[in-house]
Amino acid sequence: MIPTEKLRENLKVLLVEDNVLNQKLMSINLSKLHCIVTIANNGLEGVEFYRTQQFDIILMDLMMPVMDGFEASREIRKIEYSEKERKFTPIIAFTANTLNNDFQKCFENGMNYLMEKPFNAYKFIEIVQSLE
Repeated sequence: MIPTEKLRENLKVLLVEDNVLNQKLMSINLSKLHCIVTIANNGLEGVEFYRTQQFDIILMDLMMPVMDGFEASREIRKIEYSEKERKFTPIIAFTANTLNNDFQKCFENGMNYLMEKPFNAYKFIEIVQSLE
């Protein structure tokens, strides 16, 4: 069930996730919230999308092949720092393994929030609304 709370229409979300099933499920849920979703299959793809496009928010898986979410977040922050005209983009770390995850490590690597898998539309809305 999708929450009745409203998000800004056409929120541009970069979803950086290597698992195809998670990509599909999250895309469906985000689309129901009227988000425009771009999918990157790993951190390196996510950084490349970020270089060429503007996003309102990034959902970043932590453990991925090629480039993990920590390194990708650091690279995104470097881009923001070097391109002064680029607006700040919040990064939500997204992981299934929060028990063993070092929350501090997420923040030290440029992430702003941490969400547990599976995707929770209510939590996502709460985070996005806190940014406005």
